[in-house]
Amino acid sequence: MDGHRKPVYSEVLIPRGLIGRLGVILGCRALLLLHDEYGHPLFVTTHRGDQHLTAGVPAFLARYEQRVKSSQITRLIVDREGMATEFLANLHAQGRSVVTILQTNQYRDLSSFSDVGTFVPLSTDTHGQVIREVAPARIMLSREDHPNKPLRLQVALIRDLRRRVPVPPDPEEAQDPSRWDKDLPADERTWWREGWQATAAPAKETMARLIPIVTTAQTHPLDAIELAQTYIHRWPAQENVIKDYLLPLGLDTNHGFAKVAVENSEVTKRRTRLEQRRARLKQWAQSAGKREAQAGRRRERLRKTFASRSKELYQDLWEYQRTLERQGVADHMLRREVKERKAIADAELEQLRIKEWRAYEQCNTEFRKQERYCKEQREVLRALEELKAQEKTMYELDHRKDQVMTVCKVALANLAMWVRDHYFPSSYAQATWKRLLPFFQLPGTITQDAQMVRVELLSFNDRVLNRDLAVLCEQVNQVSPRLPDGRRLSFTMRPACCILPAQKVPKIS
Repeated sequence: MDGHRKPVYSEVLIPRGLIGRLGVILGCRALLLLHDEYGHPLFVTTHRGDQHLTAGVPAFLARYEQRVKSSQITRLIVDREGMATEFLANLHAQGRSVVTILQTNQYRDLSSFSDVGTFVPLSTDTHGQVIREVAPARIMLSREDHPNKPLRLQVALIRDLRRRVPVPPDPEEAQDPSRWDKDLPADERTWWREGWQATAAPAKETMARLIPIVTTAQTHPLDAIELAQTYIHRWPAQENVIKDYLLPLGLDTNHGFAKVAVENSEVTKRRTRLEQRRARLKQWAQSAGKREAQAGRRRERLRKTFASRSKELYQDLWEYQRTLERQGVADHMLRREVKERKAIADAELEQLRIKEWRAYEQCNTEFRKQERYCKEQREVLRALEELKAQEKTMYELDHRKDQVMTVCKVALANLAMWVRDHYFPSSYAQATWKRLLPFFQLPGTITQDAQMVRVELLSFNDRVLNRDLAVLCEQVNQVSPRLPDGRRLSFTMRPACCILPAQKVPKIS
């Protein structure tokens, strides 16, 4: 299963998608194509350009199986675009096994996998050196909708020994950028001092690139080599067929531009993000306002406590001083006792003052947060108004005519591949449309009667092609295929006839 997007250069705004061969996002039509294990196209459907492969596959499979009632797809091979956890889980629940490849952000290194087996050779170069190894493994992927039911996948873990990639950094080191000099001796880490000489940073540690091929099938034991080769075979069996047959037959040609206005999906995505941002900012502003009010009340309470306690402590200090004076304590003793008592009171008041200051600082911090959130709310509202003012009407193209033409091209590709497989010499087993086209364009003469249809083909002006054409005619005649009306088909070659200029008969006027 694969998706193909072909650009549509239209004067109106239509849903857009990523055109893989161009590497740009354009208004386009999206095709879903199903091939068999040999690369023959089986089914194709046309969709709007912003439809993702995972959204269209379930209905696509249902339509295909409804038309081909004698078969059910039990094993599906898709590229990395189909690597979505819920998508795989739903297909697995329907009794289908899916083979695909993990996204790079779904694993880190070998530690991301469990039950990693022994690596065995997968492929070698011309000198017999192993260039790829493969080992069985497992991985558990969490599901947002079903956190208690993770998706368990079996993995054919390919290790590409030709390509080296940096080892992912340790999360602890990534959070501590100051450790950039950890490789230096202690006496050379004083980079802030004058005369410090910089040295080259150490080379980054590398490892062989991992290519994790996964499947939802729970076979025991897992044949990692078979699984890896099954996915790798997708390229010649599907990608090459699209490139060698369907594109030369005009798969990228669009037919029909009838349109109907639809919701602007691109503006809707942006509006949804802005609305979510606005809701979060509003909630944050309200929370900051509550915290600011709480901090303000706490500060006022601490201020009153400080004032009353200060009055109380200094009143006690005054009474203590009066008591010492009535007792006739010497002046130096009086000053010392009062000073010690005052230090104790000031220390207690200082703790209250610190708490009050912290409440004051928190009150100011939350106030500034609330102010910033409110300011950003206005900016988001302005962005929403500008988005509404700039919104353009989006149109969905009528795909019926394009679908009919695409089906005809797929049928023609299948016909050419069938003729190649049954009647052409074995050297044409991998022939593309470009190589077969001269045979299909040969002129000739057709004679027919009630029992037979005879096709006399004009020979090539090429010895090698004539030899292949003779084999083609021989194989057709050996099989003697029947046409739909029951008559038999026979091919012959007309001998090449080269007429020199001197042999031409002059015309009689």
